[in-house]
Amino acid sequence: MKREPQIPEGIAQRFRGFLPVVVDVETAGFDAQRHALLEIAAVVIRMTPDGHLEPAAPLACHVLPFVGSEIDPRALAFNRIDPDHPLRDAISEQDALQRILTPIRKAVKSTGCNRAILVGHNAHFDLGFVKAAVERTGFKHNPFHAFSVFDTVTLGGLMFGQTVLAQTAMAAGLYWQHSEAHSALYDAEQTARLFCTIVNRWHTLDPVHFWKQQNDAASSADAD
Repeated sequence: MKREPQIPEGIAQRFRGFLPVVVDVETAGFDAQRHALLEIAAVVIRMTPDGHLEPAAPLACHVLPFVGSEIDPRALAFNRIDPDHPLRDAISEQDALQRILTPIRKAVKSTGCNRAILVGHNAHFDLGFVKAAVERTGFKHNPFHAFSVFDTVTLGGLMFGQTVLAQTAMAAGLYWQHSEAHSALYDAEQTARLFCTIVNRWHTLDPVHFWKQQNDAASSADAD
């Protein structure tokens, strides 16, 4: 007996099998191959029963500079990170990836998604540092799509006419604490709130929910 194809529900249906996960990194420079990864934070996006998005609890850790990495003092002046601070409680890149990426892989599986897709503010910067750390450590089964991202710079420019994270967040009606900015945890949490706000507003403005119609049409075609 032929089984009817199973169309994923919830967030797996919303983004054609991709699970949005907000990632923010703080680094010792702009070159993912040369400069140290110093902080990483991630926020899995989940969907409520009524179809709205919300952030899950964040994942975050401080990271030890990899052996041979370079540190640009200008980057440290910007993000105010002291890599040698005794209270940083930093861990190796390998352990950091295990702590961050393993729960993301589990979330991908539990939601019926195929892969995670990185959401970020200037998202390719964050994806580049994640991919470089994965390559250096030989970490297996990176859950993220290799090159596709959702970028809140573009979404913020479309919705609010702003591209700077702080200005975009405030335009969206979100609280912004300047003294907390440029930590991976704070920026990831705020970017997650911004992404959810944008998608939820679109959800409200689009009563037809074109994305769902397309999936329903595909389901009907497969069943015929």
